[in-house]
Amino acid sequence: MRLKLTIVAAAAVALSSGLAFAQEVVTIAHVGPTSGAIAHLGKDNENGAKMAVEELNAQGVVIAGKKVTIKLMTEDDAADPKQGTAVAQKLADAKVSGVIGHLNSGTTIPASKIYSDAGIPQVSPSATNPKYTRQGFKTAFRLVADDTQLGGTLGRYAVKELKGKAFAVIDDRTAYGQGVAQEFKKAVEAAGGTVVANEFTTDKSTDFNSILTTIKGKKADVVFFGGMDAVAGPMLRQMKSLGINAKFMGGDGICSTELVKLAGDAVTDNQVYCAEAGGVEGKQKAGMEAFRAKFKAKFGTEVQVYAPYVYDGVKLMVAAMEKAGSSDPAKYLPTLAATKDYHGVTGDITFDNKGDILNGALTLKTIRGGKLVELAVIR
Repeated sequence: MRLKLTIVAAAAVALSSGLAFAQEVVTIAHVGPTSGAIAHLGKDNENGAKMAVEELNAQGVVIAGKKVTIKLMTEDDAADPKQGTAVAQKLADAKVSGVIGHLNSGTTIPASKIYSDAGIPQVSPSATNPKYTRQGFKTAFRLVADDTQLGGTLGRYAVKELKGKAFAVIDDRTAYGQGVAQEFKKAVEAAGGTVVANEFTTDKSTDFNSILTTIKGKKADVVFFGGMDAVAGPMLRQMKSLGINAKFMGGDGICSTELVKLAGDAVTDNQVYCAEAGGVEGKQKAGMEAFRAKFKAKFGTEVQVYAPYVYDGVKLMVAAMEKAGSSDPAKYLPTLAATKDYHGVTGDITFDNKGDILNGALTLKTIRGGKLVELAVIR
């Protein structure tokens, strides 16, 4: 009888330990395109999430007096809206505590409705279409400036600083590409420039000879492309083969180290100008440089664009859980929304009432000597 009681007691202890262990794991998901043409950007973001989670677990996370382990669940949306919503539903069904992602506006926006319905906080490190945070969802947050600032700043810069007069605008028909191209066009016209060609392609196209021939005929001195580096690289090569010597501009989608590789010798110094949504100044630069060095040592590759924003997104989400004393989305969401002056490697983070970062920065860059060079940080 004593043996039977001992076994039952041991089983009860094991069961309770198992339940306690289950309660000590908090799952956060990262979603981005880790397959397809811009997989290098999605992997960059995913690595930022991995680095943050490893550091948090090494330091120790305590929520409501209990030490917890942060588990990272990673999903691939392939930059495809349908796959993005399927992944979002999977994460909602899994009842994850929060989501960092998606990378593209085209996947982030449709997925945001699913996260909102499930009450799951979503922090996008890179989606710039204004619509994302203007749908009224209390669960949606953004860590970078939006297309209104991005396209607008580039448009004004093109007219006032680059002295452009005739502009060709191309977009890739995605939510991101169309959004940033539209804002660029509005800013160019407001600053006195003339849009002589308005063309479009797709995010999977490789042949641009037809639209580029049209642009050459209209003598555009600046070509703006709303899209990603995987398309911009081949486009620049074809511009060179057609003898188009215009300046080439784009948003954060082309502002990557990968563009330099994809375009190769088709790019001359000071020909390409882009703006990255985000940027640090002054004393904050040291923290960003330290992050980049740590990232390269860990993954053997340079930061592409948004890994630091994913890294900050994970950490500020966990900080909100710790402050609220709960990983339950309904309980820590108000604390996350009230984030003020969170000191991240990307700068100080404060959300406005829409979930947008307050006073978001933009970093203007060009390519010189085969490298991306920073020109200025603008707010």
